[in-house]
Amino acid sequence: MVETQKPAPKSSFLRLLKAVFWSFFGVRRRRDLESDATLNPLHLIAAGIIGAALFIVVLLVVVRAVVG
Repeated sequence: MVETQKPAPKSSFLRLLKAVFWSFFGVRRRRDLESDATLNPLHLIAAGIIGAALFIVVLLVVVRAVVG
């Protein structure tokens, strides 16, 4: 028997952002995790760093709004 696999969807900016967003929470479905193999690792690293920086900025803004 020959198993046919679905071709992996072409990586897109939205898929990249979705992967990084859910990774921040540590929640991923196995199917999504397996499809992330087609994403460019350099793009993932860049998106992760940008996401972390945005998270820190949001935290700083919230703390300053509450304290000051």
